[in-house]
Amino acid sequence: MMPPSVSLVKYDTPILVTKNLDKKTPRAKSLKGLQQISDCSVIPCPPPKDRPCGGEQKTNQQTEDILNSILPPREWTENGQLWIQHVSSTPATRLDVVNLQEELDRRLQQRQARETGICPVRRELYNQVFDELIRQVTINCAERGLLLLRVRDEIRMTIAAYQTLYESSVAFGMRKALQAEQGRADMERMIADLEQDKRDLERQVHELKTKCEHIEKRAAEQRQLEEKKHQEEIQFLKRNNQQLKAQLDGIMNPKK
Repeated sequence: MMPPSVSLVKYDTPILVTKNLDKKTPRAKSLKGLQQISDCSVIPCPPPKDRPCGGEQKTNQQTEDILNSILPPREWTENGQLWIQHVSSTPATRLDVVNLQEELDRRLQQRQARETGICPVRRELYNQVFDELIRQVTINCAERGLLLLRVRDEIRMTIAAYQTLYESSVAFGMRKALQAEQGRADMERMIADLEQDKRDLERQVHELKTKCEHIEKRAAEQRQLEEKKHQEEIQFLKRNNQQLKAQLDGIMNPKK
């Protein structure tokens, strides 16, 4: 495990817990066996600080226990050595709060956090600032710190719910987008088929119009031929009628 990154939460100086974790000594093996049985790490407590005796020492110990429950100690291994770092129980001054605000602004600018919208970097830094404020308040008033802890957990739970809702909404939107894309592809294929049918029908209409024009032309020519033939027959019949009439007149009125 790599050393933890620098946090805005104030921690005490790291304490070396064990050395040479890879070296198999009888004591290390026995500790390892105890760890496997208890399924938890055996971490020695840091050396006690100089605290006043009596009720004040008990109060300070309770405050440290509350701080450790709110902000658990950080553990990491480096060069085969196990280190632990507890959150600081030193009260904060007004200058510490001012420095915290300046450090927050500096890191927001350094890590290029977005000012609006969803930004994991900005959220991480503000979470650290909130934890540091809870630490400062808890040292002065444990009850107020525990109440702020409830507020923090409620906010995180609300954010997690909104994040889950956002992710589900994004997934739903992606599904709808894919369905719309599939529907668009089907619609485009349908449009292409209809356009092809339209072209086929237009071609058939053109062919039928051409055929109709040819039929009308032939019908007109045929009608003209029939009319011409009919007129010729009429003229022939008229001439024939005149000839017959002339012959009849000749027979009826012979010349003397």
